[in-house]
Amino acid sequence: MKRPALALLMALALPAQAAAQTPPDPVPTPPPAVPTPAPTPPPAATAKLSVSVLGGLSGKTPAALTGQTFTARVVMKPFVANEGAVLRVYRGSKKLQVKSLKFKAVNGGTAGVAQFKVSSKVSARLTLKVSHRATPGLVTTVAKPLRINVVRAYAGPGSKGPAVKYLQERLAALHYVTSRSGVYDGATGRAIMAWRKVAGYSRTYIATPDVFSGMLKGRGVFKVRHPGDGRHVEARLNQQVLALINGSKVERIYHTSSGKPSTPTVQGKFRVYMKTPGTNAKGMVDSNYFIRGYAIHGYADVPAYNASHGCLRVPVPNARSIYDWLRIGDVVWVEP
Repeated sequence: MKRPALALLMALALPAQAAAQTPPDPVPTPPPAVPTPAPTPPPAATAKLSVSVLGGLSGKTPAALTGQTFTARVVMKPFVANEGAVLRVYRGSKKLQVKSLKFKAVNGGTAGVAQFKVSSKVSARLTLKVSHRATPGLVTTVAKPLRINVVRAYAGPGSKGPAVKYLQERLAALHYVTSRSGVYDGATGRAIMAWRKVAGYSRTYIATPDVFSGMLKGRGVFKVRHPGDGRHVEARLNQQVLALINGSKVERIYHTSSGKPSTPTVQGKFRVYMKTPGTNAKGMVDSNYFIRGYAIHGYADVPAYNASHGCLRVPVPNARSIYDWLRIGDVVWVEP
């Protein structure tokens, strides 16, 4: 009887033991967390760069004088805050200067401007290159290179090039009678002589460095004294020049030679009363008489000083244009 009971007990215990050894069902693993994507940065801005010259010689081709400091003006359009550029200055293939530029907003932020001083002590052709390397805020941008002719501050008969063109442009703007050929000819020399007289410089037909610097400083302006006289002439004996004037506007300025000390030119206010075209027996060309035998006329010899017998001599190449401009009754002022 004992053995069956023991067997029964063992049979009952086996399922419980087996149940105790069965592992529990696995706990489900949660899916990995999806990271929040970083915000997409805004696209880099685009802008254009350009470079120009301030304070150089005027003209279609940028130019400057040796030793003259001019300003490279760089524009970023539109303006992009906190973005700069690099300016490189070359003479031929040689790099002379490198400058990091910072822009200042102008015109309400529609553009940015940066400036840099440049000069050359020798005649040369300079090239200015401006660029911006790509940053998160601005794409790569490159300005069109600017080439500048640095020329010697001197010109005389036969000279050509930017310096002569500059002289002729400035002389014409100041109403001195000059050619615009780009060649330093007789008309240019006569205009330089007249400009030197008005500006108070030594009287020669050559454009030396002081002439260029004087023009850059705005010297040589003829100041009208009698704007109420309509079309009239103002002759300045101390300066040895005369000007054709319409009201307050100077139209033309000429180199002249008045009467020498022994035969001085009469002073005062006169009117043209007679005109004689052509050349007379005394060598007077296209004469405009304003009192007795005193006239404005062309003559072969017109020195830088007063040398006439009392008339106002002008160079023969200028005589016809003065003759055609003056009319009977026009006022002629002769003053110190």
